[in-house]
Amino acid sequence: MIRRIQETDRAAYLRMAHDFYHSPAVMHPVPDSYLVRGFDEMMRSGDYMQGLIFEADGEVAGYALLCRTYSQEAGGPAVWIDEVYIKPEFRGRGLGHELFENLQALLPAARYRLEIEPDNLRAEKLYRSMDFERLPYAQMVLDVPDGSVPKA
Repeated sequence: MIRRIQETDRAAYLRMAHDFYHSPAVMHPVPDSYLVRGFDEMMRSGDYMQGLIFEADGEVAGYALLCRTYSQEAGGPAVWIDEVYIKPEFRGRGLGHELFENLQALLPAARYRLEIEPDNLRAEKLYRSMDFERLPYAQMVLDVPDGSVPKA
């Protein structure tokens, strides 16, 4: 089952997000304070980021973060699949497939985009089976030193 994240998921989400950012699926960990900010943003509005919780056997089994934007190149709304994390004991049960099979109903868009670590062959296999394809783009990033957003 997949459902929208709720305030009551705070502790479970923060534990899983911490585990995600200390796994081989990412290039480097991020401060736990960033995870708290992300959760607070999801609870505040859902304008930028929407969280989903995977449940299996009556337990929280993982989460996904979906971020909205608009892509002129794609001709409409775009969703960045920012994070997908399934607890190790729940992997291989089809939860990732369930997410991708229902993605368009959960958050309609003209394009869905994600990134993977080059060594994460299991994730790449899943995404390719769902018709994702590699882009020839290289990405660049500029991080604000403390992660804060400048006031307008």
